[in-house]
Amino acid sequence: MRQIYMCVLLLLVLVLGGTLAYREYRHRQEWKKVQNASIILISKQDMRLRLIDYKGQELFSAPVATGRNPGNKQKQGDMKTPEGVFQVADIQDASEWKHDFGDGKGEISGAYGDYFIRLAVPGHKGIGIHGTHLPESIGTRDSEGCIRLNNEDLKRLVKLIYPPLTVIITPAALDETVNNAK
Repeated sequence: MRQIYMCVLLLLVLVLGGTLAYREYRHRQEWKKVQNASIILISKQDMRLRLIDYKGQELFSAPVATGRNPGNKQKQGDMKTPEGVFQVADIQDASEWKHDFGDGKGEISGAYGDYFIRLAVPGHKGIGIHGTHLPESIGTRDSEGCIRLNNEDLKRLVKLIYPPLTVIITPAALDETVNNAK
């Protein structure tokens, strides 16, 4: 009888211990998601992209290039970077992509760097964060509306983010002047 009692007690300890361990594991998994929660903040005024965690700590910072024309994106081809709150829709391998900038040089290999971080921008396709074949453009308004990073910065950023990360793009004073004129 004592052996049965000990077996039942051992079984009870194992079941309760397993249940508590599983709960602790799930709790840690959920907490890990919160700890990894972050946003990308892109300032068109500062020409800088920052990755900020849920505690407000800066995890990553790099200079960017934004759309050639000031103001908030209105239509395809307006060369403006959109402003507002968006989400990372996908991170794509762009290492084989080419692009023709319409400057008479034809298709350029490596125009996007190794990755294209596609943003979900309502009403617009093809807006994202990517590398560049023109590192001298970083810090200027030179893109067709996307956000450009130096290729090495892009590689570092991709390791730190995941869809559906929130992306906030804020206007510069010049953008506000153009936006308010309409």
